[in-house]
Amino acid sequence: MDEEAEKWISAKFATIDSEVAMLRDGYLIVNRRYSESLHALKSLTASTLEAAIRSASAAEKAALACKIATSAAIVAAAIPVIEATQACAEAAGLAALAATEAAAAASAAASAAAAAAALQAEEAALQASVEASKATARATASAAEATRMAAEAAAIARALGK
Repeated sequence: MDEEAEKWISAKFATIDSEVAMLRDGYLIVNRRYSESLHALKSLTASTLEAAIRSASAAEKAALACKIATSAAIVAAAIPVIEATQACAEAAGLAALAATEAAAAASAAASAAAAAAALQAEEAALQASVEASKATARATASAAEATRMAAEAAAIARALGK
């Protein structure tokens, strides 16, 4: 092999070596960014699951408050304290509204968990999405029950007002 062919081959090897090094550096950057994104998605999934569960718990507590306010309105209706009955009915209505808002928050959190699970495609994310959906169902059921009880309390208060 002549000297010029050796120089050409050496130059090609140097070029290929340089390109491989650039590809390796690019791969490391992409891999690091992917790892960071995956970590962020895992954190988002955990946060949305916690938000959904807390929202469901808030909706259940609001429904319980509504139930207690409705019971108080019924008890107050037995004695001539119309203002107390109306206040209890108003409290029941506000508790029902709080339960509805909590259900909406749980739904939003479940949606975020589902989006994160779709991006992440990991078993833990999918499980979090399922749990968030269950929390949304709990919150929605509590909101519906609170609304029913608030309507009952309002009807009692209206009947007393007449």
